[in-house]
Amino acid sequence: MLLGTLSASNASAFDGDAEAGKAKSATCAACHGPDGNAPVTMYPKIAGQHADYIYKQLQEFKLGMTSGGKEGRMDPVMSGMAMPLSDQDMKDLAAYFSTLSMSAGTTPEDVVAVGQQLYKAGDAERGIPSCAACHGPRGNGTSLAKFPKISFQHPEYIKAQLEKFRDGTRNNDMNGMMRDIAKKLTDKDIEVLSKYLGGLH
Repeated sequence: MLLGTLSASNASAFDGDAEAGKAKSATCAACHGPDGNAPVTMYPKIAGQHADYIYKQLQEFKLGMTSGGKEGRMDPVMSGMAMPLSDQDMKDLAAYFSTLSMSAGTTPEDVVAVGQQLYKAGDAERGIPSCAACHGPRGNGTSLAKFPKISFQHPEYIKAQLEKFRDGTRNNDMNGMMRDIAKKLTDKDIEVLSKYLGGLH
């Protein structure tokens, strides 16, 4: 009943069918786990992620391949995985994974204070805005603006994405916002934020 209710909610957003997505999700489980909580920390947890965000990323992985890397997002694994997916497949998979629950994580005590300060307040002197301004005080993001849920995400994955935004190898962010911010982050900032987000709730 819950799955049906959530599926209907997602369908109203972009016609994704969660039941159909479940049937199509077997290949995804190899890296992201059967419940969307990736057991290998280099891969992201996608359970409970906003359907609109998952759909957008799948579209851009495919675009990255079809454009030869000139547009979209390139990834050695996901770009190839997205190629055979139809637009409806993407919508269905996004709807399905959004209905699942992301497993909780923890934040090491030694990064709580500095991580919270950087996440919630940023650093005005260095021109770093608050992460919470877009991703929310609890890291839940927002579906409408396609800002992802980042709380409970694997720290290793968050660290890798921030580094890619910083060096420009990931460039599918809205108006270059994440690239502009990441360029101002030190290695220590990225390490602290990544660990802090692992248990943010």
